[in-house]
Amino acid sequence: MDFRFTEEQSMFADAVRNFAKRNLADGALARAHEETFPRGLKSMMHEQGLLGITIAEEHGGLGGTLMDAVIAIEQIALVCPRSADVIQEGNFGAVRTLAQYATPDQRERFLMPVLRGEEVIAVAMTEPDAGSATTDLTTTATPDGEGFRIKGAKVFPNPNADQYLVYVRFGPGVRGIGSVMIRKGTEGFRVGEPAHFMSGAQWAPLYFDDVYVPPDDVLLPAGGFKKQISGFNAERIGNAARALAYGRYCFNEARTYALERKQFGRALCEFQGLQWKFSDMKTEMEAAQLLLYRAASNADRGLPAADETTMAKLMCNQVGFKLTNEAIQVMGGLGYSQEALIEYCFRRSRGWMIAGGSLEMMRNRLAENIFDRRFSQRPPKNEATA
Repeated sequence: MDFRFTEEQSMFADAVRNFAKRNLADGALARAHEETFPRGLKSMMHEQGLLGITIAEEHGGLGGTLMDAVIAIEQIALVCPRSADVIQEGNFGAVRTLAQYATPDQRERFLMPVLRGEEVIAVAMTEPDAGSATTDLTTTATPDGEGFRIKGAKVFPNPNADQYLVYVRFGPGVRGIGSVMIRKGTEGFRVGEPAHFMSGAQWAPLYFDDVYVPPDDVLLPAGGFKKQISGFNAERIGNAARALAYGRYCFNEARTYALERKQFGRALCEFQGLQWKFSDMKTEMEAAQLLLYRAASNADRGLPAADETTMAKLMCNQVGFKLTNEAIQVMGGLGYSQEALIEYCFRRSRGWMIAGGSLEMMRNRLAENIFDRRFSQRPPKNEATA
């Protein structure tokens, strides 16, 4: 079993890293503290062939693999952590679901502007009373002629997106859930007052007041929930890749600092306490990397990978956050300062332990796989109706 990159993968990684050094190193700190999504980089990423990597050529993408997209995220994040968001948005999440299930007309109107770097797409799934319990969503799609009227609210999406993939309820139960595409500016669609995550990035509530969606903008009708949620296996690979890449960035910065910084007349790396800290960090980082690469590689080969992507997300989220935290400890006041990217990576990586499926939900899913049975988190029916 060969754990090294192929020659093509090594060449691709080198090319992406060199591109990042040339174009993204300058301004990386300022970019991290911008509130809005760095959409100005999308055209550049498109020209470099870094958008739509995982999407089939017949659907307008590059026909690459999940491993290619993981490599791109890693190499970009090692130079400019914030710019990895652009790679994520152009290769994982809503864009993959859209590419897989859209009609040719929908791909032309919604997918291609994203892949060309012209527009930003976001998922509108979470609601005020439906987070991990996604099937509790109450945003409704009521028939109106040939189309539907959308009514409800969503929370936490990017308020600066141009288009949204919106989870809606066409009818009762899980089988009643599907999704529609809605553009900003559509009558009845309102973006609420922006708020901020701990990372500094913006989010805002979305309100749908009888928004009319024509039949041509229905992505998945009733019964499409399982198709939509299956896309989270790939989404978790993107989430895990960013979390671990941020951790590796901080590890590298802390290592350089420990080599150069002196206290008591000695370089920090000469103190055994730090030597052991870095040894543990390195071991955990490489273990998480192996889980990530296994999940991505097996998913590319079409093997069942739900448990592998779950383990990769669980491990990479925890290790990535630990690496950022330890790097702050090593670098002291400088690591804690906004004059370095370490504290940004710390704040950002904390959010990925919630987004895309919380660590608790990942453990629940793994337990189901271990015991080969479903564990409902809902109370028994007699208890719920008591």
